[in-house]
Amino acid sequence: MDSYWCIMSFPDNFALCHLTQFYIELSFFYEPSIIVTKEINMKISNRNKILYLLTILVVLGGDLLTKTIVNHQMKVGASYELIENFFYFTNIHNTGAAWGIFAGHIEFFYVITIIAAIAIIYYFLHSNEDQAIFRYGLVLVFAGLLGNLYDRVIFKYVRDFIDFIIFGYDFPIFNVADMGVVIGMFLIIIDLLIGEYKQWKFNQSHPQ
Repeated sequence: MDSYWCIMSFPDNFALCHLTQFYIELSFFYEPSIIVTKEINMKISNRNKILYLLTILVVLGGDLLTKTIVNHQMKVGASYELIENFFYFTNIHNTGAAWGIFAGHIEFFYVITIIAAIAIIYYFLHSNEDQAIFRYGLVLVFAGLLGNLYDRVIFKYVRDFIDFIIFGYDFPIFNVADMGVVIGMFLIIIDLLIGEYKQWKFNQSHPQ
């Protein structure tokens, strides 16, 4: 998987695509545990339904609220220093992906977001009830996708404002929706690692 494929698949966050690359490559090196079932599994406890719904509302609501506040308080292009040489609020309107890649091609992002959303729903419905980390990761990613999709549909651009300078490198400006996507992918990878560890322990205790 190269960088171009990453950007095409996850245009909002370049770091996310490399997490996905790690996830896929790891599954080739180890005998993968079963991630999804062949049949749709709709067994979701009422507690988890509430948790998933609240998560979507918090991520989506927090994303839209913070974007609205920043856009009302700061002019486009303005930057406010919170921690010197490290953390800023910088108000930008991004018509492309990270680093402004594919700027102006809004229809492209519609298609990619819809494909990603369908994939998330598919894996969620075909996952096992005990895969709590995996399912919660999918919910976070889905909520993040909705946040940026809203911006693209309503404004034709994404409102970004969280700006970090790390070891002198000005990291691409992002938003709360992007945070949901990245944290969700981390949880999915953690679930994979746990599954592989359990598979390794089983193989060690049941040698062929």
